[in-house]
Amino acid sequence: MGESSTENQNTLYARQLIRELELNGPPPDLRSDTDNESLLTIYPGLAAVSTLDVAVPGSEAGVPGRLYRAPGVASAGFVWVHGGAFIAGDLNMPEAHWVSLHLASQGISVLSLDYRKALHGVRYPEPSNDVLAGWLWALENVSEFGLENAEDLHLGGASAGAALTAALTGRLRDGAGKIPASLLLAYPLVHANLPPISEELMEKIEGVPADLAFTPEFVREVNLNFAGSEDNFGDPHAFAGVGSLDGFPPVYMINSEADTLRASGELFAAQLEAAGVPVRVEIEPGSAHGHLDHPHSAPGRNSVDRMVRWLREEHSPASCRPTVGAGKQAAMFMTQAAFEK
Repeated sequence: MGESSTENQNTLYARQLIRELELNGPPPDLRSDTDNESLLTIYPGLAAVSTLDVAVPGSEAGVPGRLYRAPGVASAGFVWVHGGAFIAGDLNMPEAHWVSLHLASQGISVLSLDYRKALHGVRYPEPSNDVLAGWLWALENVSEFGLENAEDLHLGGASAGAALTAALTGRLRDGAGKIPASLLLAYPLVHANLPPISEELMEKIEGVPADLAFTPEFVREVNLNFAGSEDNFGDPHAFAGVGSLDGFPPVYMINSEADTLRASGELFAAQLEAAGVPVRVEIEPGSAHGHLDHPHSAPGRNSVDRMVRWLREEHSPASCRPTVGAGKQAAMFMTQAAFEK
């Protein structure tokens, strides 16, 4: 059977969005209170953080990064990767800049990484290679984080950045480098195809703006644009949810409450639990996808505080038990996982 008109519209919308970004670049952020000067004025404690832009050796032009040094003694280090559907986002967006400033102000030094976008012919594995280069640079330069060794160096990302860091963790486990102390994922999409959406989640997303209600067809088209070929949909180094998760470090996941991508996060949590990986899952009440890009919202502020608490903890299996969603999803894992095959 052919695509329905709705399916076709969602696919065409994704293609149009990609084409517009290729032709015109990203649209300006029209908000007047999320630039660096505004953030430092509204949150004076952030001014104690020192920042340094770095070019990580990797691609020909280098991988753009920004180091946020915690004042005083750092309790941990964190490599953080922003989202943007693999096609948008940068180091100045609040999801990258504000989150990093906040974490560093709380004693956690951060390397915020950019990566090549899946535009103008860039495809997997190039964005993944950029994140790998950033992680390896962090391992070689732990003193820049104020750390003595890499044992307290964590990895994480939001949305597409979560997809990249989750898949990179599999690459690291498979020999590309040292695995992180933990993996922190915010509203992740780690499956090439969006898993089935539960009735509970369908009710939550009623009334969500159309540009945040990502359909399965939109998700598939964006992922195909990143992967370059359906053949890569089964590559766990592109999409962590399709491969073995044995050997992963402890995982902390924050899902947005009214977000279709929560279906991927909850299934991934169940897969991690089934693989014996310590995992903690929390849903941010009142949030939609991308809530970390909204620094003056209650969900955004609550989630960065959750991140601080996680990164300061010792991650024993007992401390990482699933708290929301994963337990229910685990019972469904064997039947739902089949959708990827």
